[in-house]
Amino acid sequence: MEITLTTPALLFPAVAFLLVAYTSRFLAIGARIRNLHDRYQTRSDAIIYKQIVSLKRRVVLIRNMQACAVAGLFLCIFSIFVLFAGWMMMGKVLFAGALVLFLASLGISLHEILLSVDALNLELIDIEDRVQDDSKNNLKDA
Repeated sequence: MEITLTTPALLFPAVAFLLVAYTSRFLAIGARIRNLHDRYQTRSDAIIYKQIVSLKRRVVLIRNMQACAVAGLFLCIFSIFVLFAGWMMMGKVLFAGALVLFLASLGISLHEILLSVDALNLELIDIEDRVQDDSKNNLKDA
């Protein structure tokens, strides 16, 4: 396969989009952690604690996905310099390494999304439990 200087550059828009999306998720989780921390201070609850534990794992995953994406971008840019210098084989190897790092970043992102769904299910379970408790209390009062 023949690659040129422009081949690695084709990834720049996708990487920029990924980093913005990852940063957005990080900021949203940070706000959620602060909110849950405040709620836990006023009302200790097992559901809130489980969500905090889940968010702690997700923050680590987001850090790792960002690190892989940034390292991939670094290798991508470095491969352009190497290709510019005329070292085609080294440029291909660096570009392949960048692609592997991007794949790792996307794989970690998928894992984090699955944990996010689990956290949402905790909220839904909490709501269902409260509805069931309220309906039992209403039946007792009637």
